[in-house]
Amino acid sequence: MREVMRELLEWWEAGETVGVGTVVATFQSAPRPPGASMLVGPDGTAVGSVSGGCVEGAVYEEAQLVVESGVPVLARYGVSDDDAFAVGLTCGGILDVYVEKVSRETFSELGEIAADVAAGRPVALATVVEHPDPAWLGRRVVVRPGEQPVGSLGSARADDAVRDDALGLLAHGQSATLAYGPDGERRGEGMRVFVWGFAPKPRMLVFGAIDFAAAVARVGSFLGYHVTVCDARPVFATNSRFPEADEVIVDWPHRYLAAEVEAGRLDQRTVLAVLTHDPKFDVPLLEVALRLTGESRPAYVGAMGSRRTHDDRMARLREAGLTDDELALLSSPIGLDLGARTPEETAVSIAAEIIAGRWGGTGERLAGTAGRIHHDVV
Repeated sequence: MREVMRELLEWWEAGETVGVGTVVATFQSAPRPPGASMLVGPDGTAVGSVSGGCVEGAVYEEAQLVVESGVPVLARYGVSDDDAFAVGLTCGGILDVYVEKVSRETFSELGEIAADVAAGRPVALATVVEHPDPAWLGRRVVVRPGEQPVGSLGSARADDAVRDDALGLLAHGQSATLAYGPDGERRGEGMRVFVWGFAPKPRMLVFGAIDFAAAVARVGSFLGYHVTVCDARPVFATNSRFPEADEVIVDWPHRYLAAEVEAGRLDQRTVLAVLTHDPKFDVPLLEVALRLTGESRPAYVGAMGSRRTHDDRMARLREAGLTDDELALLSSPIGLDLGARTPEETAVSIAAEIIAGRWGGTGERLAGTAGRIHHDVV
């Protein structure tokens, strides 16, 4: 929903009614992840996508029917089979799409949720998408860390169970459909609740204000990261040199990283690209980065340099007392082997390694592999 929030909010604020279809579960090689949404506006305009084009027509028609009836629908779209699925997906995957009517009357919490998302405040929205009692369908509860939930799914037991699970998903920036018994029983089935986890953007920390860093910052921003460039040299670390970074920091890299950890501003979605390839900068920085554990442990730590620089760096880190297990977390030399030469090509190589690590990809050519194309998050 984040991708279509602006258009949805505009219609909502104008008092209009919108049909909204949201991917709540995927199976096999589905093209769009849970949380992907498509809007059907009051003027018939379609915004967003749930499948990259395969089933949008069917969802469009379903959304129009739901706006008229006011009754939400959970529809399954998959491999062409008249007995099982309404519409075929050319990719062979399966999507569960929840289609609902959204207006000020049906979704009064939307304005506050949109404000949280815009401000980067974590918020989760849990919606009942399947239940044996139709009266439960569409009920919502809004979950924010450190606050009491707003709304109710239908019982205190269900609210408590979903709140705990929603906070867990929110901590990792994930959205998912959760299954419970009809009254929120942990061991049961019958009720399915979709949880949107609107966490702040994941962070990309780029260390070293060089031309390669500018290209990495551009790619990181394109991929949806909140990008920080850090360098101890004020003549190089300037906003004019890194216009696509969200912030440019002048500080010693290891000191800045330690302060961010102390402030609780790193999580398991954070990625670090160490591009200084200068021992006085990158060795103290990597000492801090590779020893992080728990919720502060980053998803990726990569360091640029030649094979000789890499060997020298590893020797210095071992002298500093880092263990083999800690050193195994380091991706060095940074990036996948794409034959990259320019800063832009190198940035694509680094981004490719980050994406492969997140989704469990191999980095091999798809033409030479078999099995699923789309992986589940690691």
